[in-house]
Amino acid sequence: MAKKNKTTETEVNVMDFINSFVENEQKRADSLQLIALMRKWSGVEPKMWGPTIIGFGSYHYRYASGHEGDACLIGFSPRKAEFSLYVYAQGSNSEHLLEGLGKFKMGRACIYFKRLDDLDLKVLEKLCKSTIRFLQETYGTKQKK
Repeated sequence: MAKKNKTTETEVNVMDFINSFVENEQKRADSLQLIALMRKWSGVEPKMWGPTIIGFGSYHYRYASGHEGDACLIGFSPRKAEFSLYVYAQGSNSEHLLEGLGKFKMGRACIYFKRLDDLDLKVLEKLCKSTIRFLQETYGTKQKK
């Protein structure tokens, strides 16, 4: 039996999530700024993915193993300790961009940072747009709005 993805698009309102989940004022301000920037860069409205990820756009993936599902093109989660940023960060162009991104830690599947001021927003824009292009080229789909 195929394993069901835990992180799927939900009907939860993004602003309701921000207002109920994000208690720190700085983190709330950074979240609202990230929403505005990612909306502009992706051209789509934010949606909740799972209980805590704010995602923009979507694509359908299918791995050689047969596992498949849908995921957001770019997104973030304003977790209590730090933000989790979901952008594709492998490959030569992305690695070069990461060098100028700012103060962050690299996780297995995301980038962690404390404050938006720790990042170079011009580099973040390039990284997000590069992610969208890569995913659309790799999975041969246009983002769903």
